[in-house]
Amino acid sequence: MMLERYGHGGDLITAAETYGYAKAQFIDFSSNMNPWGSPSCVEKILTDTWQELVHYPDPAVRKLRQTISEFYHVPIECILVGNGAAELIDLTIRAIDPKVTALARPCFSEYEEAISKINRKIFDIYLNEEHQFELQESDIQYAANHCDLFFLGHPNNPTGRLISQSVLQLLLNTNQIVVLDEAFMDFVPEENQVSLMNQAYVNKNLFVIRSMTKFFAIPGIRLGFMIAHPEWIERVKSLQVQWSVNAMAQSIGTSVLQDYPFIEKTKNWLIQERLWFTHQLSNLGLKVYPSDTNYLLIQLPPFNDVKQLQEKLAQRGVLVRDASLFKGLNSAFCRIAIRLREQNERFISEIRQVLI
Repeated sequence: MMLERYGHGGDLITAAETYGYAKAQFIDFSSNMNPWGSPSCVEKILTDTWQELVHYPDPAVRKLRQTISEFYHVPIECILVGNGAAELIDLTIRAIDPKVTALARPCFSEYEEAISKINRKIFDIYLNEEHQFELQESDIQYAANHCDLFFLGHPNNPTGRLISQSVLQLLLNTNQIVVLDEAFMDFVPEENQVSLMNQAYVNKNLFVIRSMTKFFAIPGIRLGFMIAHPEWIERVKSLQVQWSVNAMAQSIGTSVLQDYPFIEKTKNWLIQERLWFTHQLSNLGLKVYPSDTNYLLIQLPPFNDVKQLQEKLAQRGVLVRDASLFKGLNSAFCRIAIRLREQNERFISEIRQVLI
C-alpha cells in the first residue's frame, strides 16, 4: 500500500493500517509540521470555548483578520482567511482563470490539481540539480513568453529553497500575474526581509498565500490566509463557500499569533537544528540540498531506492516522504522534516541501518 496514496505525507492512518503500529508510535518525518507541537493556548481555547460551537462563526472573520493585519502590518481589506492554504490555492486559480500557468518543478502537487480542475494548461520549469534546485533568472525570462501566470513556492516544496531577490524582482517586472505560496515562510529567520506580503496589497499582479497550520502545528483545523489587492480579495471571496473558516479555527488563529515566545523559540531552534541535522546526514553519504525552511531534500547514495528506503524505515516506525512522486525528481530523492534532537538522532540511527 502506498503511503502517499492521497498525495501528501503525514497519513498516519494509512501507515498504521500498513505496518501495524499505533499512530502515536510512528515518528513522522514525512509531514513538515513544527515538532514543538501546538502552542499551549490551543488546548485552552478548545477547553474554554467549546460552548461557542452552538453559534455560527463570524462570516467576515473580523477578529482574526484584524490580528493578522496588526501582526504583519497589512491593511485588513487586503486579507482573506481560508480553510487552509489549500482552499486559497484553489480559489485563487479559479478567480484568475489563467490560460497557461508556469510551475517550477518539483513543486507542491496542489498547484497542478487546482489548474487541472479548470482545464487549463501548465508550462513546466524544470529546476536544475546543478543549481541546487534554485530558480534562475533565465527560467523566468523563458517562461514569461509562454504563460500568463506564475505559481511558485517561496520557499518551494519539496526543495526548501527561497526565490532569490533578483528573481523575485524579475518576476514582478514581467507584468504577468504572480502567486507566491509562502506556506513555510514563518520558519525563515529573515521572514520580514524576504516575504512579499508588504508588496502584495498594492500590486494587482501579486498574490501571497500563507499557511498557519505548519508553523503552529494545527493542520487538523485547516487555516490559512491570503494577501492581495482589495479588488482581487473581493473577487476571490465571492467564490468562497460561506462559513468556510470555523469558529475554533478563528479563535485559535487569533491566539497563536500573539504567542511571541513560541514563535521565537521555533525560529531559534530551527537555525541550530538544521545545521546539526544536515551535518549528520551528510556524514552518512547522503547529499543534502540547502534549505531555507524546516525540511530537507536529500539524494540517496547510489543503488538506494527511495521506495525501498521508505518501506524499510516504516517497518521501524519512521516515516519519510517519497520525493520521486514530485514531478522532476526520481527514485534517488527523499524529503524529510527537521524534528527535535532526540527524534533526529533516532532517524540517523535508523537510516544508517537500512542504507545499502
